[in-house]
Amino acid sequence: MSRSERLFDLLQVLRRHRRPVSGRALAGEIGVSLRTLYRDIASLQAQGATIEGEPGVGYVLRPGFLLPPLMFTPEEIEALVLGSRWVAGRADGRLAEAALGALARIGAVLPPDLREEMEGSSLFIAPGAPIPADAIDPALLRKAIRTERKLRLSYSDASGASSERVVWPFALAFFDQVRLMIGWCELRNDFRSFRTDRIASADMLEARYPTRRAELVQRWKQWKHAQPREAPNVPATLMPPEAEPADSAA
Repeated sequence: MSRSERLFDLLQVLRRHRRPVSGRALAGEIGVSLRTLYRDIASLQAQGATIEGEPGVGYVLRPGFLLPPLMFTPEEIEALVLGSRWVAGRADGRLAEAALGALARIGAVLPPDLREEMEGSSLFIAPGAPIPADAIDPALLRKAIRTERKLRLSYSDASGASSERVVWPFALAFFDQVRLMIGWCELRNDFRSFRTDRIASADMLEARYPTRRAELVQRWKQWKHAQPREAPNVPATLMPPEAEPADSAA
């Protein structure tokens, strides 16, 4: 167990106790010597944790101490690296840059042992098939989702037929070879998914849609569970494009 993991575990144990706990009991829960425990408590106090007490009396963690971002387990570091590498390789340019920037920012505040874990990660994303290029800026779709604004789309379905729609966007789904925007379509008066590479143009309207995004997501989840499934455990509206029903993006 690394020192960072040990400090993290000690904080978690202290948080579980509202009354002072003896150093010997804490050392037993963490699995360290009493001497190591005293050093770890001193380290946490130096980082800003309000741990009150003394040897022979017991220790208690006062509320208000926020765990700094450097306190990750090796598995959490691997998850961050793997996820960031996937986004960097499979998402659009802005998200890719954001993923790498976030990883660099985390690495800058990690202690040396965890920084080595991150930089030496052997988890990689295999190259996939090229993703069709989007004609519109995907950042516009994300902004519309965040701000709960309507979008006016020019869209082509699988057969190439074009249509104009007003959509209430509330989610994006990322597959290895395609991205889908999910929303309520005013034209169809129903939920629909739209391949982002088939959106010829998109304009964000001033109007917000008349419900909250979280409520739309809940209604969509109920709707998709009621739909017939084209494959076991795969909602039709979230299937990869080659398996989509003809009108799922219509």
